[in-house]
Amino acid sequence: MAVNAQPLNRPDTVPYITAWSGEQRLTPAVIATARGIAYPDETPHDRDTDGALWVRRALHPGRGRPRYSRVHPQRQRRAMVRLLCQICGSPAARDEHGVLWLLEDDRADWAGWPEGLVTVHPPVCLPCAPKAAGLCPHLRGTGAVAVRVRDSVLDGVHGRTYRLHNGRLVPDRQAIVLYEQPEIRWTLAAQAARTLTGCTLVDLHTGRPL
Repeated sequence: MAVNAQPLNRPDTVPYITAWSGEQRLTPAVIATARGIAYPDETPHDRDTDGALWVRRALHPGRGRPRYSRVHPQRQRRAMVRLLCQICGSPAARDEHGVLWLLEDDRADWAGWPEGLVTVHPPVCLPCAPKAAGLCPHLRGTGAVAVRVRDSVLDGVHGRTYRLHNGRLVPDRQAIVLYEQPEIRWTLAAQAARTLTGCTLVDLHTGRPL
């Protein structure tokens, strides 16, 4: 499917990347080929420019009820490709320190966190940053950290991997898979992933370095 949804601004602040109950899944069963998984009726829009196969879902933002715990794959992908705010769909905040991101507070994971982190969360604009901290289920659970990112590479996807077992195609696991990994041929992508470098922790409300 083409990534052509337009920014959605609603008074009830439903995040741009949120899936709605009226956006039904249209993904057919995948089949195994010599090159990995594929759709029986595959079209050029089903794969991204790096060759990953994507799930299909209807594009009807605002139809039905917002499903806050679920992300619409094409809108999330569009936000990650174009660096759009995950809440309003406008361009994300950018200054001399980089693009503004909100991340789960995992500073205990490694020294220098979040340098080198791979994330599926799109960036944010400055007005929406405090909203994102309260609306995103992942951020509510761990607390939000605001980060300016000088460089980010769109280098993978998050999705369902498949494998062949006794000649049959079976689902394996949910994982982030980089485009450089052979496993990408057997992955049904649902979210785009970026690796973040040149990171600076900043204030959530001002976007300025701490």
